[in-house]
Formats: sequence, C-alpha cells, structure tokens
Amino acid sequence: MIRTAFVAFSLAIITMVVGLPLLVYVAITGKIDPLYRTGVDAVVWIARAAGMRTRVEGLENIPARTCLFAANHTSNADPPAIVGAIPRRIAILAKKSLFAIPIVGTAFRLAQFVPVDRANPEQAAASIDLAAEEMKKGVSFLIYPEGTRSRDGRLLPFRRGAFVLAIRAGVPVVPVACSGAHRLVAKNSYRISPGEVVVRFCPPIDAAEYSMERRSELAARVHAAIAAALPPDQQPAATSLAARTDAALKDGATSAERRRGL
Repeated sequence: MIRTAFVAFSLAIITMVVGLPLLVYVAITGKIDPLYRTGVDAVVWIARAAGMRTRVEGLENIPARTCLFAANHTSNADPPAIVGAIPRRIAILAKKSLFAIPIVGTAFRLAQFVPVDRANPEQAAASIDLAAEEMKKGVSFLIYPEGTRSRDGRLLPFRRGAFVLAIRAGVPVVPVACSGAHRLVAKNSYRISPGEVVVRFCPPIDAAEYSMERRSELAARVHAAIAAALPPDQQPAATSLAARTDAALKDGATSAERRRGL
C-alpha cells in the first residue's frame, strides 16, 4: 500500500500547491494550455514514480486534424497512460462525479472536459451535443465507449451513443487499444502494482462516412479494431464478439433497406 499512499499524497500536494495558482492564472489570462500540460505531466510523473512504464505504438496513425480517440477502459491506470501518450491537448467525456472534486472539477471545466451523467439519458445527450460543438471548434476528445471499467481486462460491448459524437462532428475516430493497465490497478482496488502499460493507436476510421442510422456499424468497426490490437487475454470472448458484429451488420443492412424504401 506504500505506492497507493504515495500516489494519493502526491496528487493532493500537487493539486494544492500547483493547481490553485494555475486556476488563478487561467482565470486571468484565459490560457488553458499551461494548466492542461502541467496537470498531465504531473499525473504521468506520479504514475511513473509509482512503477508504471508506458510503451506507445502507432503515433503515426493519429491524423493532424481534430479527431475522437476511442479507448478501452480497464483500470484507473489507463487514463494517465493514454492521455500522456496523446501528443496534443484533448478534452475528455468524463463521469459527472469527477467534477465534484474540489479544484480538480474546476480544472476539468476550464480544460473543456464535459461531464456525463450516465444515469440521466437527457443530460447525457446534452453532453454529447456540447462535446460535438467543442469538436467543431477544433478540440479533440477522448471517450471510453464501454461506459465502465472492465473487471477482468477483456473488452466489453460498446454503447452506440458514444459514436453519435463522432458522426455529428464529422471527425475521424482513432481506436486506442490499452493493454496491461488492469494488472497495475484492478477495478475497485486501491492496490498499485508496478508494470508496463501498452498504448496502441490504430488507423483512423472516418465517421463522416456514416449516418446516424449506421452508428452501430461504426461502433462495431471501432470495437473490432481495438479487439484486434489487444492481447488474447484482453480480447472479448469469440462467440460474443461474433454475435455483436453480426448484429451490427444486420442492423446496417436493415437501415439500408429502409433508405431504399424496402
């Protein structure tokens, strides 16, 4: 538990000593980049000091334009690995409860992060609309389409609503496969173990090619890309993966028939 205590203590000190002055700086100047970069660098440094090593692959697959990063989510260890690996300032669709944390919540809002209340469909839809507007202004986002952390590290089914954002904004989706994080910090555990996290950026998928009626197809394609980039022990069960892919293709075929008036 020494690593856990170190992480908690370090985050508290940095939040108070560095976070408060930066919030004042942003309030005065309106410049978000120093707040974002300092926050990311601090979290990455703490993760490394606690024993997390990160290996990044596929940076060449990240387009120069605004995009939506869609990643699997297995642990509290994968956000610092993924965000630290993305070579640009991004915003995140994050659960609403995080915005209630003193100082941190204010920093999230200033950094254009968007809270999502998954228990309230109307508010969740409003969050998607807000994020789409930010993306049209040039802000790239990170989302976790599973909607929760996987208990065993295996890729879970995706929620289609996450891809409404990409379709409305008309931006490429970059599938991100994060492996190994669940071995460092398991879900609902405070124990931190040292180890390596691999962040692999897959080739982008252009959401502009998909209509809202075909969001299931887009979700299935991104899901398949992430699954293929994960090690076997983190891939979804073969039977369930095949079933979801088949369902998505049938849904797409049905949508095409409706468009043709069949």
